[in-house]
Amino acid sequence: MDLTLENITHRYDGLTVLEDVSLHIPAGEILCVIGPSGCGKSTLLRLIGGLERPSAGQILQRGTAPEGCLNPLTYVFQDFALLPWRTVEGNISLVLEDHGIRGAKADHIISDVLARTKLSDFRTALPRQLSGGMKQRVAIARALAVKPAVMLLDEPLSALDAQTRELLMEDMIGLWERQPFTGVYVTHNLAEAVRLGHRIAVLSRRPGRLCEVVKIDIPLTERRAGDARLEAVQAQLWDMMKQEAMAADQELLHV
Repeated sequence: MDLTLENITHRYDGLTVLEDVSLHIPAGEILCVIGPSGCGKSTLLRLIGGLERPSAGQILQRGTAPEGCLNPLTYVFQDFALLPWRTVEGNISLVLEDHGIRGAKADHIISDVLARTKLSDFRTALPRQLSGGMKQRVAIARALAVKPAVMLLDEPLSALDAQTRELLMEDMIGLWERQPFTGVYVTHNLAEAVRLGHRIAVLSRRPGRLCEVVKIDIPLTERRAGDARLEAVQAQLWDMMKQEAMAADQELLHV
């Protein structure tokens, strides 16, 4: 499924958070969104997911959802959003219960997503028995269970240590390789952006405007930590962020 954002502007009580953002995200592409804190990255994700309506502009969905899709758009959050009293299986089954799916059909779907996220041995575990990385795998498995057309990921790895982030990035690339999905991935971590994004949208400071979209032509499956080509793109992104921050400082000096 393709996503098209046309001239998106959003305000809260007169405060403009996003201004005139236009983007096209083709099916099967992961778009990473970066920018300074408070520039509207998570707000943009909420607008795409339909949790809020933009003050101006429109968001269009084109194309057909995958066969068996239960939710065209689904979220993966930073804080995992797991129910502590439900097992791994129970947390995943929750999204299926909302669609009336139970019994053998639910069991088949749960077994499939647990296998894909390397969690088959932890089916009956409670969240308190899992590491942070495993909790995030459960959240990803739950999102995959509804066979979404688009995954919306809001800083899903930011609460994890560097080693766990690295492993989960490899897992996500593996999941995409086996069954490509459209993704919008919000992050403040430039290393994550260059590892996971086919393109990277850079937002300005508030109000968030689209500064540039950087394309990375290296296939996801060939990207590794320490790759000089990725480090060059990361340095380019950092220069953009620094220039934006310096411009903001100059404006404050002249107030």
